[in-house]
Amino acid sequence: MKIAVLYGGTSGEREVSLSTGKGIIKALKNKGHEVIAIDFSPEKIKDILELKVDLVFLGLHGRFGEDGKIQGLLDMLNLPYVGSGVLSSALAMDKAKSKQIFSLNGLQTANSKTFDVTGLLNMSDIVEDIKKHFPTPFVIKPNQEGSTLGLTIVKNEGQIEKAVQTAAHSDSTILVEDYVQGREVTVPVIGQKGKETPLPVIEIIPKNDYYDFDSKYKPGGSEHIVPAKLPDNLTDRLKQEAVKAHQLLGCEVYSRVDFIINEKGEPVILEVNTLPGMTPTSLFPDSAKEIGWSYDDLIEKFVELSQLDK
Repeated sequence: MKIAVLYGGTSGEREVSLSTGKGIIKALKNKGHEVIAIDFSPEKIKDILELKVDLVFLGLHGRFGEDGKIQGLLDMLNLPYVGSGVLSSALAMDKAKSKQIFSLNGLQTANSKTFDVTGLLNMSDIVEDIKKHFPTPFVIKPNQEGSTLGLTIVKNEGQIEKAVQTAAHSDSTILVEDYVQGREVTVPVIGQKGKETPLPVIEIIPKNDYYDFDSKYKPGGSEHIVPAKLPDNLTDRLKQEAVKAHQLLGCEVYSRVDFIINEKGEPVILEVNTLPGMTPTSLFPDSAKEIGWSYDDLIEKFVELSQLDK
């Protein structure tokens, strides 16, 4: 097939996307496809308008890649692509909206509240509201951002204002939520719509205090235990809830669903990643490897599924 790979982008996750893109491009070539590589930015829309390919493989992360905007453009151009469509991409990117959907459908989420921080004109009111509703420790992060960019774990009230400003650099809406202490796990999901399968559960043991940007992407930044050493009933529940979350948002082809196992041994869902990282240190390929799929095989499976779903 003739496949265009869009990668790079302009979000805070650009460096990760460059690495993801290189991996995808190499895998597709290894599988015999003709590849057109595009380091994408909104200024390069002309490149997309002129594309003549069988499929577009999205190696983008974050804004203008994972949020449904590029998917909408590709839909208008009638260009098939790998992964979720406009609505599911936008919902997954909007942490507050997706949490509402999960909570209404029986999935446990952390208590949270959103704040409009446009222009930070009402900073003192925001700080006081946060103090009123959230005992420390708690988390402040952008409502729409990935890879823990802009995230602060607030351990004392003196950190609140700076944490709000940090999150506001990435989004006009911030999310404040209870900090859930526990084990970090993630479940990759793959499959045709309605027939999705969970891959082995991964436990993530970060070298830093939590699974931050460096832990995710720097070699040796975290340890991935695959499969996670968990009781069978908890493993089954995580897999079922991951598939349920994927389906609730209407995701397609693949996603990765992140959880914290709290101190009561219950899974608390954090988010669904519709375009999870596919770098050499990424989680999804590690899980696939556990069931005998090489990186190249995994990328080819995404291509095959996309032809079925689109």
